Amino acid sequence: MSKNILITGSTDGIGKLAAIKLAKEEHTIFVHGRNKEKLEKVIEEIKTASKNENISGFVADFSDLKAVQQMALEIKESIGKIDVLINNAGVFKSSKTNNEAGFDLRFVVNYFAPYVLTNELISVLEKGENPRLINLSSAAQSPVNYDALNGKIDLGEQMTYAQSKLALTMWSFDLAKKLKNINVIAVNPGSLLNTRMVQEAYGRFWSSADKGANILYELAISEKHEGITGKYFDNDNGAYGNAHPSAYDEKAISKLIEATEKIIA
Repeated sequence: MSKNILITGSTDGIGKLAAIKLAKEEHTIFVHGRNKEKLEKVIEEIKTASKNENISGFVADFSDLKAVQQMALEIKESIGKIDVLINNAGVFKSSKTNNEAGFDLRFVVNYFAPYVLTNELISVLEKGENPRLINLSSAAQSPVNYDALNGKIDLGEQMTYAQSKLALTMWSFDLAKKLKNINVIAVNPGSLLNTRMVQEAYGRFWSSADKGANILYELAISEKHEGITGKYFDNDNGAYGNAHPSAYDEKAISKLIEATEKIIA
């Protein structure tokens, strides 16, 4: 059965590769990017590679939460249901540290943006067929510093990235408990995959980008992941495993969600 699949950050890297793989299976794919011209070019690339015309997309700069909200509104107005949402968009290195509101870009793009987008789209996801929400975590996870989360101090790219990914994982587990009809999985797609983001950050890689794309494809549609929720898939080991201990600390999660709600309000 054809599914409606939305993949954020899918004009490059593993998001784009996963979009092509899923499009080849004749699913309807919605890609996302921050640059309209690049998005349109990638849509045509995916159509050609997959021989599937059911590809379209949305433009939004995820460093701007108002743009994320506008994109969510456009999605709700144009898509009847979403069967799979893959929150793949992410940033490590950037030309500027903070967004216009003063928050670190890693927290904004990697955590606040998917938080806002997903919460806006829950009603559309609930109309999906056995809907799945896949959040891109990382092997790099570190406890959240609330001064950094609130944009009061700069901890540097590596530390803030790791904190943003743990925040995303903590929220994923909390959401899985609250959403009874949507399966939520956080995934480390693999360490040091051969993507532009990794090359810019480290200048080297351990594995091909296909490793990450393949697990996104599998988590999106494979029957063996059906009914699994509130779990962390560690693709470095090729199996479900344990995230950072803070991801299971209910007091820490409550504190994070409360702080997040204040920030995005």
